[in-house]
Amino acid sequence: MRPLPRPIFEGYETFIDQDFSLSEPSMPCVRKYIESFDPAVEAGKGYLLARDFLRAFSDNGLTFTSYRTHVERLLLWSMIVKRKPFSQIKRQDAEEYLDFCRNPPEEWIGPIVRGRFVASDHSESAWEDPVMHNDKWRPFSMKVSKASHAGEELTQCSIDEAKQKYTASQGTINQVFSICSRFYEHLVENGSVGGNPFRLIKKKGKNRSTPQDEGSHRALTPLQWDYVLDTAESMAAEDPTRYERTLFILATLFAMYLRVSDLVGRPNWHPVMGDFRQDAEGNWWYHVIGKGNKVGKIAVRDEYIAKYLTRYRRFIGLPDLPQWEEKTPLLTTLHGRSGLSGRQVRALLQAVFDNAVSRMRDEERQPHEMNSLKAASAHWLRHTSATFDAPLRSAKDLQLDLRHSNLSTTQNVYYHSHDQERSKSIKAVRMRDRG
Repeated sequence: MRPLPRPIFEGYETFIDQDFSLSEPSMPCVRKYIESFDPAVEAGKGYLLARDFLRAFSDNGLTFTSYRTHVERLLLWSMIVKRKPFSQIKRQDAEEYLDFCRNPPEEWIGPIVRGRFVASDHSESAWEDPVMHNDKWRPFSMKVSKASHAGEELTQCSIDEAKQKYTASQGTINQVFSICSRFYEHLVENGSVGGNPFRLIKKKGKNRSTPQDEGSHRALTPLQWDYVLDTAESMAAEDPTRYERTLFILATLFAMYLRVSDLVGRPNWHPVMGDFRQDAEGNWWYHVIGKGNKVGKIAVRDEYIAKYLTRYRRFIGLPDLPQWEEKTPLLTTLHGRSGLSGRQVRALLQAVFDNAVSRMRDEERQPHEMNSLKAASAHWLRHTSATFDAPLRSAKDLQLDLRHSNLSTTQNVYYHSHDQERSKSIKAVRMRDRG
């Protein structure tokens, strides 16, 4: 018999106050629930990945609650229904999950409850958990009309009837798709998974549609990139103490098609200035340990060395160029402590994206020119740079610097016309009079 779905994450205030250094759930009842699953589903790892994602979006209570709902459902579904880890979810699984959300089984549906967790009946004992799961909670909530109430309590008949009628709207499915896709993009950026299974879903008719933007691969337009870079440079000029480091981060991610983890490091690797190395012919390379602990090196463009790396090193009081085996941390806090987290880097870049949108709005740019920038994230810099560079570089060279396992991945994603160029190419093509 499959276990019943139980709440895994707390309310907003409790969540943000927990000790995130713990590598397990802080609530004993959740910890016991997670440990009850077969080790093959990697429930503990899935919990930590979901917790990390929710923490990255915990600045706003409403956003947190929305993201928690959908990521928690996905985690429960992967553990209980599919019995496989997050990292093994494929496109077909993602399609099955969307179908599951359209018509979940009755045991996953319940009335709206006030609390996900309730006080334990045995809380007086020091050996018992102070809180326990609310047995009435279910991942999918149903609304029951007031006419179906018997006094203040819902009748079992009205609950059963509501369960049978439950069907998710297309708007709800769009939200499921959007948040789950963003969750997997976060995992891709962290190097936790190899790809986003939701992004691979294609439209298969009216009743199986998804809100995916056809052909979109999260790249800024040339105009948007100009605004982003100009904004970062202006912020650095106005307040170097706070924003010179942000400009360096932005330029570094863009210049070498980096993931955030290539800049902040991994448990077994902490980037230092000595990871920039010059070969015997004077060419610069950035040496990294990437996804799957694969060692790689990335060609570094001269403009980046001369304009951004040198500028940042001067700002922090270092010689213009990195020295052989130099141990200076690549990134530090404003107080000089070594290292930044991926969450901190994304927050710094988000401030640049937001200010760039504000500048475009102040300069009365058209809405269509700035709309996609509002959705930009740190990972967009990698895609933007590769999209811009593809017409100027061989596919093999770009593949090696992107560290794609297969050349076909690079060719399929980046070697196509940019949407703006494709649109421009059709404008002058006439319906007749072709000579």
